[in-house]
Amino acid sequence: MDGGFSLGASQAYINRIGTAVPDHDVHQAFLRFAETLLPERSRRVFGRMAERAGIEHRFSCLCPSEGGSFAIDDAGFYTRGAFPSTGARMRAYEAQATNLALRAIEGLEIDPAGITHLIVASCTGFTAPGLDQLVAERLGLPDSIERTMIGFMGCYAAVPALRAARHIVRSEPEARVLVLNLELCTLHLQETSDLETVLSFMLFGDGAAACLVSAEPGGIALDGFRAQRLPETQELITWRIGDQGFDMHLSGQVPPAIAAALRAERARNAEGWLGDTEGLHWAVHAGGRTVLDAVEQGLELAPDALSHSRSVLREIGNVSSATLPHVLSRLLQSGAKGPGLAMAFGPGLSAETFRFRLV
Repeated sequence: MDGGFSLGASQAYINRIGTAVPDHDVHQAFLRFAETLLPERSRRVFGRMAERAGIEHRFSCLCPSEGGSFAIDDAGFYTRGAFPSTGARMRAYEAQATNLALRAIEGLEIDPAGITHLIVASCTGFTAPGLDQLVAERLGLPDSIERTMIGFMGCYAAVPALRAARHIVRSEPEARVLVLNLELCTLHLQETSDLETVLSFMLFGDGAAACLVSAEPGGIALDGFRAQRLPETQELITWRIGDQGFDMHLSGQVPPAIAAALRAERARNAEGWLGDTEGLHWAVHAGGRTVLDAVEQGLELAPDALSHSRSVLREIGNVSSATLPHVLSRLLQSGAKGPGLAMAFGPGLSAETFRFRLV
């Protein structure tokens, strides 16, 4: 891994990060709904896992219903016994995604006229014209703006998006790249009694994040990107298109696989794909409490090393590809300085990492 930092105008920086979640906190409503899906024995297990999940709030573009309604949300999108088709979920994505994206971009407080490139990453919806074109039109970006869509990569997609932005800035030092991650995970709820599947739903919420990447010094300097697939883990995380939304499989073997891989890398010291990990700030995708525990244990980190990741998990849950930028935003706002390492996991099972320096 390239652990050093490029010098001169070709160095790329995340100058600013804007974040957003929808207005509707649905975590407690989901916990009540989940209990109605599961048989008694599974309900007891689910209750224990919910208490230990480290999540207090998750947000959705759908407002939960009040009282004893047979529908889970107040618009009747999720009606018991008649959950929506994939097509209906995609129409909801198209209707809701752009507004949430714009809320995140507003947090950057930038002049859209200065944006030269737009990169959008999302794995929870498909539409054409795509979210990139819808956002560009609403922002008033030039019709000729260079657009890139990164789709269906899952939770680690923020890293390839930032990597693409870095390549642009290194080749075009005057570029100002807007990177958007937008996920509406709650559009893929399923009516199922499978405990493992219901537990995976308990993790995910909706969210967006926008980053401005340029050669202007300041913020988070980007370098040392690395992708690493973990052998014999291909089916541990899958995300496939079904007839009633996208079907998530998140195996309980994911945390042990991550911990084992990181222990092996730590044993190799600076020779492994992680490189030297001493004295770093950490920005780890808040995939779940057990995932963060696995990273902490696998790398033998201090108890507070992943505090920003744990606070994001507690306050908004796992918002898929938008999660890591939320963690980076907390780290940037903390006023910390010095080197760090960002890490996210997703389908493959793959790890996407990069080195950074808070400047």
